[in-house]
Amino acid sequence: MAIDGSSRTAVDPVLARTLAFAIEGASKPKRDIARETGLHKDSLLGVIRGTRAVTTDEAIRLFGAVGVPPHGVLALALSGQEELAVDWMRRDMGQFWEELLLTLPGALSQALGEDVSEIRPRWAAGTSRLVAKLVSEHVREVINRDLSLR
Repeated sequence: MAIDGSSRTAVDPVLARTLAFAIEGASKPKRDIARETGLHKDSLLGVIRGTRAVTTDEAIRLFGAVGVPPHGVLALALSGQEELAVDWMRRDMGQFWEELLLTLPGALSQALGEDVSEIRPRWAAGTSRLVAKLVSEHVREVINRDLSLR
């Protein structure tokens, strides 16, 4: 795919199902979604049916038009995490994932500085577990603090 997200490839079945779920669950008519995204209504129906491939830009516009976090849901769908994409798209977790996905690269780059060249790919899985544990502990602390204030 081109770096600008403009080239169409074969229909990705996970992305097609995720887009269809998002569009079908939208609170607005399909004609409005098509108009907002610049797609012809027949093209939108092809996306919903999974017979028309979409560009990255189109997928982001479609997710955004139906009110789901576009980058986070797209990343989950493209990485084969369809169940999480569907589960999180209309929950606060989806918005959290969107913000984390958009801000983590810059935060990592800033925190690591020149040490970025020392990072090893094999550390990724362990690091993701550590981040998940830290987030879980933080959420639990906030919940406990809120409960103690009642």
